[in-house]
Amino acid sequence: MDYISTRGSAPALGFEDVTLAGLASDGGLYVPRVWPMLSADEIAGLAGASYVETAITVMRPFVVGALDDAALRDLCTQAYGRFNHDAVTPLVQLDSQNWLLELFHGPTLAFKDVALQLLGLLFERFLTNRDTHLTVVGATSGDTGSAAIDALAGRAKVDVFMLHPAGRVSDVQRRQMTTVLSPNIYNIAVEGSFDHAQAIVKAMFADPETTSRVTMSAVNSINWARLMAQVVYYFYAAVRLGAPDRKVAFAVPTGNFGDVFAGYVASRMGLPIERLIVATNVNDILHRALSTGDYSCGLVTPTATPSMDIQVSSNFERLLFDLSGRDGLALAGMMRGFEQSKAMTIPENMLNGARGLFASARIDGDDMASAMRWAHDRAGQLLDPHTSVGLAAARKAGIASDVPIVTLATAHPAKFRDAVERATGFRPAMPARLGGLFDREERFDTLPATLEAVRAYVLERSK
Repeated sequence: MDYISTRGSAPALGFEDVTLAGLASDGGLYVPRVWPMLSADEIAGLAGASYVETAITVMRPFVVGALDDAALRDLCTQAYGRFNHDAVTPLVQLDSQNWLLELFHGPTLAFKDVALQLLGLLFERFLTNRDTHLTVVGATSGDTGSAAIDALAGRAKVDVFMLHPAGRVSDVQRRQMTTVLSPNIYNIAVEGSFDHAQAIVKAMFADPETTSRVTMSAVNSINWARLMAQVVYYFYAAVRLGAPDRKVAFAVPTGNFGDVFAGYVASRMGLPIERLIVATNVNDILHRALSTGDYSCGLVTPTATPSMDIQVSSNFERLLFDLSGRDGLALAGMMRGFEQSKAMTIPENMLNGARGLFASARIDGDDMASAMRWAHDRAGQLLDPHTSVGLAAARKAGIASDVPIVTLATAHPAKFRDAVERATGFRPAMPARLGGLFDREERFDTLPATLEAVRAYVLERSK
């Protein structure tokens, strides 16, 4: 398997090089040259398989030439051995149609652990025999940062510079990052939104002054290996609900389109998905894009779902690449225009290619709180605000009653205690894994949201 850029000019790379590179040299995102397929018999054969064995079957086609089954099994066993539920991503039933897929049983209590625990091990393995030191520069809207830091803290040959929007993540999310004092971890609070932080990261990857001095890599969902790992839990859940003989719908709370794009990959691999329901908050660029073709940025509105307070969804480019017939040079022109004007109208023929699989919904704060109360009062489940946005979208989707809808539960409710308490009257208990979090020393630096300031900080401290 080799990988090509969505913008058509970067050289094709194998899995190892794609993992270490993150972003393509032409500014695009790497995708497999072809989508591998699993047959109905292969999908049916996953019934009863452990999460690790499911992961091997799903990821095997993507790592050919870089990892054999024994190596992949070892990495997955290590990565998912740190989860505190034997199923890794267990299903919980809410009513006759609605289910939760709990993705928050990893070390930092968020779905990002599913991919980043594996990515940290991949970095370590691929760097072992290289005379290379990686400078990982990432942006987080809340959970990527803590998951990446947990996965990479103390690892040899890697420095991590994680940007978060100052004052726009929850106290728990911030402290999960800033109380990790390993010498290879640097936390930066950027005076702006997540979109500002993400734009700086992308600019650094394209900046010769930076790339000539350090070897950069990414842990955001622009890194293909991270998305690949997220594809697994779509298969794991769907098979337990009857796939391939029964279609399943998924409701995905999303801002950057990475988690839901993993569902698209699962569909392209042959998993029978009825709908992928893209659930946004009031920062609804993805809902507007999929429903009307209006992919244009507005001002970011801070909400109780900070991980979704995004107006530029990086991974949407990967979907646009497929919808354009994989014409990288044409897409590069579209993306350059978008980057200059912050607006794009998606052609109708491309939109039609998405409408059979995708649905979308814009969920405001009242609908989010209502879904949270419903889950607690009717099913005895406390949900975090992001998961509640997904559940609200699922309950509005109009999916036939014989099709199960799985809402991806992306974070433990204790990461957003204030919002949960406001909506339900119940304050989630802090899990043992977060014990003493508010007693630990914090360490981070605050910088203006400019490429110049962040670049100088990174270059001064990188090894």
